[in-house]
Amino acid sequence: MGSCCTPDNSCSTTETAAVAVADSTATVYAVSGMTCGHCRTAITKSVGALDGVISVDVDVDGGLVTVTTGGEPDDAAITAAVDDAGYELTGRA
Repeated sequence: MGSCCTPDNSCSTTETAAVAVADSTATVYAVSGMTCGHCRTAITKSVGALDGVISVDVDVDGGLVTVTTGGEPDDAAITAAVDDAGYELTGRA
C-alpha cells in the first residue's frame, strides 16, 4: 500500500489540506535573475526551507515567486532566502 489514497480512490489527506489552505496566505514576489529550471529548484529549496512556508511556486518566465505561508509571510526572511539562492527579490508583485 503506502499511498495516501483510500480503497475508494479518494485521498485521505484532502480534509487536512483544505484546513491548512484556509489559514494560509499567498504572497507574490518579483524576482530577477531567474532563467531556467535550475533557478526554480534553487529558489523552491531555499524559500521552502523557511519556517511557516507551506509551498513555493516559481514562474521563471514571469519572474514571479508565489510563497504560501501559514499566516503573514516574513518578507525579510524570504528576501534573504532568495538572495542566498543567488537571485534578487525586487519586491512584492
